Parts: sequence; C-alpha cells; structure tokens
Amino acid sequence: MTAISKFQNDFTENIMGYSALGIILSTCIGSVAVMTTLSFGNGFLPMFFVLLTVIICSLHNAAILTVQKPILIFKLLVTSIVVNALIIIGSFIF
Repeated sequence: MTAISKFQNDFTENIMGYSALGIILSTCIGSVAVMTTLSFGNGFLPMFFVLLTVIICSLHNAAILTVQKPILIFKLLVTSIVVNALIIIGSFIF
C-alpha cells in the first residue's frame, strides 16, 4: 500500500477533521497564489490564473459543504494544492 492510498484511507475515515484542515489549507495556498499572481501585473493571463484559483478553491469548499463523497473531496483537495502550487511557481518564472 502506497503512502497516498494510506492517506486516502485515513482521510475517508476521519473526513470531518480533514475537511476542516483542507478548507484552511486550500484557502491559504489559494490566497498566496492570487497574491503572487497579482503582484506581477493585472493583464489577461494573471486574471485567468486568479479565476482558475478561485474556481478550484471554490469547488473544493463546495464539495465539503454539500457533503460529497470523501474520495471526491480528497481528489479536489489534491487538485487544488497542485494547481495553486503550480500557479505560485509559474508566477515567479514568467
């Protein structure tokens, strides 16, 4: 069993605690992504990345609030973290 599948099983068993932590983590990383994106300008591309960040974080939060399946919430959390981390890294490159 890989570390990801172990964490996924633990996430499923303790969904309430991980949901609270997931909202905080997703929102904090998303806000850093928006801040770094907007610090380099406000053209079409930065605004697209801000829109992408808001959509990804909102999807994760909405999945928790509407009590979706734990696997969906887990996948949206991982997607939110990866996409926002790529936006943060990409904003320093471009």
